[in-house]
Amino acid sequence: MTSAWTWYVLALTVLNLFGCAWLLKGNTRRSPNDPKPDETGHVWDGDLTEYNKPLPRWWINLFYITIVFAVGYLVWYGLGNIKGYGHWSSKSEWAMDSSAEDARLDDTLKLYAGKPINELAKEPAAVAIGRAIFINRCAACHGSSGHGANGFPDLTDDIWHWGGTPNRILETIQNGRQAVMPAWASTLTQQGGATAVDDTIAYVLSLSRPGQPKDAVERGEKLFAGICTACHGPQAKGNQVVGAPDLTDSYWLYGSSVASLHKTLNEGRQGVMPAWKPELGDTRTRLVGAYVWTLSPHKDPPPAGAVVAE
Repeated sequence: MTSAWTWYVLALTVLNLFGCAWLLKGNTRRSPNDPKPDETGHVWDGDLTEYNKPLPRWWINLFYITIVFAVGYLVWYGLGNIKGYGHWSSKSEWAMDSSAEDARLDDTLKLYAGKPINELAKEPAAVAIGRAIFINRCAACHGSSGHGANGFPDLTDDIWHWGGTPNRILETIQNGRQAVMPAWASTLTQQGGATAVDDTIAYVLSLSRPGQPKDAVERGEKLFAGICTACHGPQAKGNQVVGAPDLTDSYWLYGSSVASLHKTLNEGRQGVMPAWKPELGDTRTRLVGAYVWTLSPHKDPPPAGAVVAE
């Protein structure tokens, strides 16, 4: 809350407290012309009357006590940017409650400390905790079921660009990844002319979709061999060390349309996986890894010719 709002709310609060006190005092004092308590001052329908008796004193005192309590509350707890004598703040209260909950959670997590994620994946309780953390932290990108989206990997298949072993998956979660696909359009055009980008796309598509134009594929293969093999390998099977994907399968992180591939070659791609260990710690990231491990079948080894991280 800014200082201006603090003083605005404080002024309204003080004004209301004084107003309440004034109303109480003004409406409990009898003037000389008021009827006596046992006299009627009003008559309706000829025979309905009321006495002029004031409210009980104990009731009036309760209102005064609430005003005193409100003043004491403001003095002790403060308001907005004005600190009270109790030095209380919602931030410190939250920090204290959070520390208590973290300590309680740490007692639970001790059971899973340091265990490999594939071992934790065999424990239903560990997987349940990992799933809860995943939904809170990871679902925004990978989806609540881990199926991913355009630009965000599907975690339910057996394709791992950075390696699918327990250690590599944990490393990805804890330390993050920075994937970079440079924009190659200008370089390709310099070496292969105006059709170079289309030729390269034709060759890449032919690796998983036979039937592309033969001449374009032959030209694209030469361009690919001169530029793209440094990351994707001579057989286009990928490189897990740098996160370069296998281009011979049917999985496309950013889509397999010609338009999408044009965008990739013309503008490049920047993929970022945040490092979660600084925020979640070692054990909780292991639990997330255990849940992620259960999503994938882990049945296929890396393709022959791929550069494997482990």
